[in-house]
Amino acid sequence: MNPISNRVCNGVLDAIGHTPLIRLNRFLDREDVELLIKWEAGNPGGSAKDRPAAKMLEEAFARGEISSETTIVESTSGNMGIGLAQACRYHGLRFICVVDPRAQKQNLAIIEALGGQIEMVHQPLGGDLLAARIAKVCELIETTPNSYWPNQYANRDNPRSHFEGTIAEIDDALDGEFDVLFVATSSTGTAQGCRDYLRSRGRDTQVVAVDSVGSVLFGGASGPRKIPGLGAGKEPRLAAGQSFDQVVRVTDLDCVVGCRKLAEREAILVGGSAGGVLTSVGRMQHELAGKRCVAVLHDSGTRYLETVFNDQWVSDSLDCSSESLHALVHSSSFDVIEKVNA
Repeated sequence: MNPISNRVCNGVLDAIGHTPLIRLNRFLDREDVELLIKWEAGNPGGSAKDRPAAKMLEEAFARGEISSETTIVESTSGNMGIGLAQACRYHGLRFICVVDPRAQKQNLAIIEALGGQIEMVHQPLGGDLLAARIAKVCELIETTPNSYWPNQYANRDNPRSHFEGTIAEIDDALDGEFDVLFVATSSTGTAQGCRDYLRSRGRDTQVVAVDSVGSVLFGGASGPRKIPGLGAGKEPRLAAGQSFDQVVRVTDLDCVVGCRKLAEREAILVGGSAGGVLTSVGRMQHELAGKRCVAVLHDSGTRYLETVFNDQWVSDSLDCSSESLHALVHSSSFDVIEKVNA
């Protein structure tokens, strides 16, 4: 894997990818598990969503589906919106971003700073905010001349960007020598692209999909979720019929504790879905003895300072006091989290 610092990038979109792999030496409670993270916050837009955002537009241009006069409309919980705002501004395209109140304030500010227009959906449709966002996208597509919906939830260029980028970089850096891959799921684009690449190369790597309690993915039951970018209230077309070696579910509190533990033990700030991924690794660490594991961490915690890293928000939103939260973060065991959630 060639570090991006060793080459000159031809524009900001060329700087997407080649994010670092970082070995975590302190996060787990046992030394016989090798854990590396794919730090996707290293992308110029700050998340793994930079990859599909740029790829979807690149391929749409190549197919003649969009031109310099096209308005791009997309639904997002935040990171895809930033990735598309970045790519649209670079290509000189107008961008309308449909979000709901769970989107981080910092993310919305970044989208607007890059020229994106925010359309906020407040009322759920059939009890689901994602369904309401998609309905708003369809309305905007109908009423906005020369508009285009990349549709991250159904666009095959989404997983293809990870097939060609994320997992190929990991595989190349480790010469294919890793046993388990942990990936958060929402549209399932990252997990699909990684799984398909590994299978096409004949790798025996186990792919663990991390989903949210309250997500309908993989036959789950719909319920309230506070952490954006993890799980889904409505099954995306990309996710239909998908299966992985293992599916594990985490609560919002699990995500918070995972983020806080990483900051405490490794001095790295990551976002909510990454915290859920790390908690999953922690819970499985005893069955991972002797294995090399890679966790794809989608974004940075700097965009979650008012939520995941805010004790008052955790108390108000997740009903977990500062005292209980700090006890969980400083515990030497991940099992305590399960006991509290139960």
